[in-house]
Amino acid sequence: MRHYEPGTVFFVGAGPGDPDLLTLAGAECIQKSSLILYAGSLVPQAILPANTRSLDTATMTLETISGLMIEETRRGGIVARVHTGDPSLYGALREESTILEREGIPWKVIPGVTAACAAAAAAGISFTTPSITQTLIISRLEGRTPMPSREKIASLAAHKTSLAIYLSGTLSKSLQDQLLDVLPATTPVLCAHRVGHAEEKLRWTTLDRLHACIAENHMEHRTVILVLPGEALPGKPSRLYDASFSHSFRPY
Repeated sequence: MRHYEPGTVFFVGAGPGDPDLLTLAGAECIQKSSLILYAGSLVPQAILPANTRSLDTATMTLETISGLMIEETRRGGIVARVHTGDPSLYGALREESTILEREGIPWKVIPGVTAACAAAAAAGISFTTPSITQTLIISRLEGRTPMPSREKIASLAAHKTSLAIYLSGTLSKSLQDQLLDVLPATTPVLCAHRVGHAEEKLRWTTLDRLHACIAENHMEHRTVILVLPGEALPGKPSRLYDASFSHSFRPY
């Protein structure tokens, strides 16, 4: 059992949308909190206790959110700052925790299921294939938020590993063009929209039809795009379970 000390902020990953994908630790923390601050456009209402003060942060600024957390913890409350997916990816963990540390307020993170992993599970795929790819790169396309020059999407895709591309559905034409500079047109792509929600859509396509798939299925928002160069290749079985492969639990 975790200890939920009064005066602490917990950053909770709520998962991609399905309330059943909230971790046991996340659910327990939310139940024990005196204030819940959540991203209302993505976090499912079903995980919020009926008798706990819960505020949607969609219209709030960083200063407002931080002020609420500081106020609640200083009077001995427990705050659950509930993020969609996992707090470590494309959230405000860094800037919010910096303010808490400056104010001397303790904080902890409870991880969650991120959309890329939920999409892979829903489609029954593996990001890693022996002898084909052993790497997953998570990134996004440059939009209103700039990207470091060394992290341009074509440079990352040139490694020909699995890619999970977030926050880029509205830029799918540009994404397609940049990826086609380094990957074959027939590269398998999975477009996963609102994974874990009732409106979930999973659409397979090829790289040369990525933009068309997004447009035809109205998936411009809340979609994670999985680019899977190894998906159409046979690969090899994992050596871990090969009878000729010895390890500490199964000496040859």
